[in-house]
Amino acid sequence: MSQPVIAVYPGTFDPMTLGHEDVVRRAVALFPRVVVAVAAGHHKKTLFSLAERIEMVREAVARYPQVEVESFSGLLRDFVVERGGKAMVRGLRAVTDFDYEFQLAGMNRSLMPDVETVFLTPSDKYQFISSTFVREIAALGGEVGKFVSLPVQERLTAKVRSLG
Repeated sequence: MSQPVIAVYPGTFDPMTLGHEDVVRRAVALFPRVVVAVAAGHHKKTLFSLAERIEMVREAVARYPQVEVESFSGLLRDFVVERGGKAMVRGLRAVTDFDYEFQLAGMNRSLMPDVETVFLTPSDKYQFISSTFVREIAALGGEVGKFVSLPVQERLTAKVRSLG
């Protein structure tokens, strides 16, 4: 009897957007188990701490019992292999994402030949959303409610106020 396929959806999720949530929704329709892997983000300066990002992601995916949320640091390869992952989910918003993601998929295939990369595109209404844009809009006092869930919006507003 074969084991159910475990898919890993990695990212920094700083913050978790409605686009990210849409990719998770699509992933759970394809895979019996999805691990959302929140990167420590040592290579990026994040607005939210790792603990805050994990909490936001857990809130966002709470309605999906087949989704687990874990953090990782170091090589994604090690995380995926340790958890028995057989698929890596990556979200593609636009052509501009494709070149980077294609190169990343090739590198990951070299490091993890038994793991397939699966590209999922969010709904049209979410294709332009990026965490970077959301952080910038919030920092400049703009409205981000169309791009993130209400709990994320509240956290983002509070974080921006605390820094300003």
